[in-house]
Amino acid sequence: MGTKKKDLKYWIGKIHLWLGLGSGLIVLFLGLTGCILAFQHEIESVTTPYRYIKNEQRPFLPPSVLKAAAEKALPGKHPHSVSFFPKGRAAEVAFYAADPEYYYIVYFNPYSGQVLKVKDMNRDFFRIVIMGHYYLWLPPAIGQPIVASATLIFVIMLITGLVLWWPKNRAASKQRFSVKWNARWRRVNYDLHNVLGFYVSWVIIFIALTGLVMGFQWFAKTVYWTSSGGKSLVQYYEPFSKKNTAALAAATPVTDRLWEKMKADYPKAQFLEIHYPESDTATISAVANPDMDTYWKQDILYFDQYTLQEIPVTHSYNRFAKASAADKLARMNYDIHVGAILGLPGKIMAFCASLIAASLPVTGVYIWWGRRHKKSKGKPVAAQQVAMA
Repeated sequence: MGTKKKDLKYWIGKIHLWLGLGSGLIVLFLGLTGCILAFQHEIESVTTPYRYIKNEQRPFLPPSVLKAAAEKALPGKHPHSVSFFPKGRAAEVAFYAADPEYYYIVYFNPYSGQVLKVKDMNRDFFRIVIMGHYYLWLPPAIGQPIVASATLIFVIMLITGLVLWWPKNRAASKQRFSVKWNARWRRVNYDLHNVLGFYVSWVIIFIALTGLVMGFQWFAKTVYWTSSGGKSLVQYYEPFSKKNTAALAAATPVTDRLWEKMKADYPKAQFLEIHYPESDTATISAVANPDMDTYWKQDILYFDQYTLQEIPVTHSYNRFAKASAADKLARMNYDIHVGAILGLPGKIMAFCASLIAASLPVTGVYIWWGRRHKKSKGKPVAAQQVAMA
């Protein structure tokens, strides 16, 4: 029985080694970029002064006025949405299109309509980091499967790493929970890989699994099917408006009427967003978020652009109160991924976990290289294993 256990652990070690060598660079990159993205909101709050304004005792300008001003600032492009924040924050009109591809945000003083900044988001630092983190700066159809596959390999490595870490007996367990700092560097490196890898695995597994939800549709569907008790995931879609030319004669633009409605329905919202209709059959969607730091609790509503009648949808991104447990879990996915679900402590945990995850390929390669160096000097493999035990 002892021989079988040894043989099994040997092959698990081989799997751990070769998967690590194959995916190490991508895991290192994802860990480092994950550290940066964990505190994106906090960093932007001190590096983007144009997003902040002085409070005034008058109402914000309506969406139609900001839309017209935004079109003057970016002629030839169609505004996608307008976002309003609590007093003290600039309003934002986003321009987005896939073909031809562009993404701009125009920042406004919502009281006066003054343009504070026209920003090309494709040149934004965090946007560039996100595109690297998601796609390795490759076309999404190529980059996303590579990142998702490396993440899946990393999950397997976490599992095999825990198997290799597991102590053989009580005496060995004393060496598995702490780093022997007074030992030679090779031993310290070995402990850093194993001990930190063990401690971080209980956090990084959530980051990795939520990454797989974003990376693989089959994984997202499996998680939803499991959490819902066997129901199928409904893919995101937008409903349509029934074209009604007679309703176009209303004196107040429909976006402004919806803005007034959302303000009345969500007086405590920290974020309100109105999407401009992109065609004469599109709906107007609106978003109300009670929390500036997370996304999962927001209400996402869809209205007929002619009658302002709400149109229900059956996917997860609807009214929060109507969301099932599985829908709420799907909504939480991004906030779990970046640690925001637990507030600042969660972000600190995500940062530390990502940093340690980035170090694992480095310390792992050093262990592998050291063992190869020992073999080249003719030291028996059994002696190496005893030295590292």
